Amino acid sequence: MNEATSYSLTDDIATITMDDGKVNALSPELLADLANAFERAQADEAAVVLTGRPRTFSAGFDLRCGPERWPEMVEAGARLAERMLTFPRPVVVACPGNAIAMGALLLLSADHRVGGAGEFRIGLNEVAIGLTLPWFAIALARHRLTRPAFDLCTVSGALLEPRAAQDAGFLDGVVAVDELMDAAYARARALNALNPSAHAATKLRVRKAVIAGVRDGIERIADPNSEP
Repeated sequence: MNEATSYSLTDDIATITMDDGKVNALSPELLADLANAFERAQADEAAVVLTGRPRTFSAGFDLRCGPERWPEMVEAGARLAERMLTFPRPVVVACPGNAIAMGALLLLSADHRVGGAGEFRIGLNEVAIGLTLPWFAIALARHRLTRPAFDLCTVSGALLEPRAAQDAGFLDGVVAVDELMDAAYARARALNALNPSAHAATKLRVRKAVIAGVRDGIERIADPNSEP
């Protein structure tokens, strides 16, 4: 782990924390660290609670890394989403604030998402900043968002406050910020009490279509001849 990512293990729950001191921009390096943290959690046979820094879960991809690295970065983000969707143990996100673009897509990839109440923004703002939503992102949004929210959030780039984000499907619950981690750990413990084999196998069956969509999106990133 580098200094922007930390890992701790307590009672079969691994806590993975992103904190770059700013907005947790998902650079190729940070995404690699997160992938390694999930590998470590799987080796530890632990459920995961993924969280961020005060007021920020993640502002999405780090576009400052330069256009020449964008395909690498987008593919790494898609592969992290796939990893979360297929992870054999429960994955809970504790969202302490803003979750935008790839940050919001990580919410859509988890088993359970609890957000902190406040003047925060959650959503997919790609269109609003002049970017086309990647295919893997569309698959995730279609899988998890309500039908009206799917069109609103993908096509217009709308950003929502936490209660509206819960209604849309980005979150499963909203609590006071100072109760966030307790709520996330409680849910992780409850999910961890499930039969692990049944949980993992059922997750793959239920998510078969979205997993296929994400994998198709990964192939499209690397194929210059793919449908725009």
